[in-house]
Amino acid sequence: MADSFDYVIVGAGAAGCVLTNRLTEGDTNTVCVLEAGGMDRHPFIHIPGGFTKTLYGDRFLWPFVTEPSESLNGRTVAVPQGRVVGGSSSVNGMVYNRGQAADFDTWAQMGNRGWGFEDLLPYFKRSETRIGDGDDRVRGRDGELPITDIDWINPLAEAFIEAAVAMGIPRIPDYNSGTQFGTGYFQRYIHRGKRVSAAKAFLRPALRRRSTDLRTRVQVVAVMLEEGRAVGVRFRDGDGREKTVLAKKEVILSAGAVNSPKLLQLSGIGPPELLRDIGITSKNPIEGVGENLRDHYSVRMTARAKNVATINEAARWPRLPLEVMKWLAGRPSVLALCPTIGFVHGKSHPDLDDADMRILFTPGSYEEGKVYVLDSHPGMTCGAAQPRPESVGYVRAVSADPADPPIVQPNYLAAETDQRITLAGLKLVRALFNSPQLAPYFDHETLPGADVQTDDELLDFSRRRGNTGYHLVGTCRMGPESDARAVVDDELRVRGVDSLRVIDASIMPMLPSANTFASTIAIAEKGADMVLGRRPLK
Repeated sequence: MADSFDYVIVGAGAAGCVLTNRLTEGDTNTVCVLEAGGMDRHPFIHIPGGFTKTLYGDRFLWPFVTEPSESLNGRTVAVPQGRVVGGSSSVNGMVYNRGQAADFDTWAQMGNRGWGFEDLLPYFKRSETRIGDGDDRVRGRDGELPITDIDWINPLAEAFIEAAVAMGIPRIPDYNSGTQFGTGYFQRYIHRGKRVSAAKAFLRPALRRRSTDLRTRVQVVAVMLEEGRAVGVRFRDGDGREKTVLAKKEVILSAGAVNSPKLLQLSGIGPPELLRDIGITSKNPIEGVGENLRDHYSVRMTARAKNVATINEAARWPRLPLEVMKWLAGRPSVLALCPTIGFVHGKSHPDLDDADMRILFTPGSYEEGKVYVLDSHPGMTCGAAQPRPESVGYVRAVSADPADPPIVQPNYLAAETDQRITLAGLKLVRALFNSPQLAPYFDHETLPGADVQTDDELLDFSRRRGNTGYHLVGTCRMGPESDARAVVDDELRVRGVDSLRVIDASIMPMLPSANTFASTIAIAEKGADMVLGRRPLK
């Protein structure tokens, strides 16, 4: 006889952790969480600098790779996503960035009631404890997630910020309290030298409740549908045995922008032609399942530094033991850094209301062609990205076997606007590199190098060397009833199926101009209230 719970949640990533916490408060509902990965016990997960060990391979990741892309001259790109309790929040870069108010106001303008910035603000606040400066009208002070400032200050990063200020870009102490246009240091979910993942902040308290049942290392096969209603989930345990778990109230998919649409397709919910091609019986045709995939595409330029110590030296012998001792003593250390330290949110045209370029800075660099291997010389890195990409792609299951990885095609740089803003960003990077403020520390550009100068050459470099921002969204897009391709409504209910919701980054109709962790947490906070039938927070 199958186990039965009030709610079954597929995925213990950022959204799934928040949902589990909120739905089990007071032990009033029973929840079963199914997670493909294992527990988050490895020390590299909790030491922030351990991201160099967790963000490649398949130990903690879904090692997805895109299809060859015409817009990247036939190139493929690795787009890994977290496969461990905590999801990508256990392996990613730990930057906390909500984005612009206009990002979410656009969602509302697309017909999604209750999803403007003012609607989401109470949910951003509910989850966080802001440690540091911030306007209490828009920042939370008593949530589960501590948000801190970077405490390891490097002369290179200061010079980078001063160079931006000299170009007329204002220094902003708290970009999460207002406009994004400006420069400064990122905030992060690191506290007392350790990563605070969604698992640590939200799931761990829920696991102390009798009402929570977490099952790890399971492969979900399909959502069980009976007479137009989701009644449970079929899955394979670690030994490959197929089992079922029933949901008395709802099934909630929180498996991310790749696995949530794939699971819908395997369950017979999706484009009928695709389902027919992979041998799945169509039970609820929705053309938009798996479509509208968006991701930030970042193009990084590097330079050799001089007259300054960078992360490259601090993170290797003979200085590394000192950094370890500092970390153990709770002092600022490279072991407690996120991979990106500083930012410029700039404008490609002065008449714009807010930023449309994103520049990311770190006082360190990696060997060309190697995965997170630091250069042997002092270095710095600047990445340029279009924060609101117009290029869209898709996710499609390739067979009825859930073990087969799906097709992932983001179509990076396909849109002309993305090419134009990326080029503008790279030119701004070069202006920063060659600024008077960075002159004492800038030796020479190492990637792409001085030989790459024209727009065509820079765009070719972008196609050859750009990489994922790890911010995949949009494949179960939220939309109004008039939008036939929308997958969920503004209550996050899958169209045409009772008792089934998607609550994760895949419901975003557009990509926010920021890292997606903060907005995913807010979606889960708001989604939990919807599931429980509560009135929206004000």
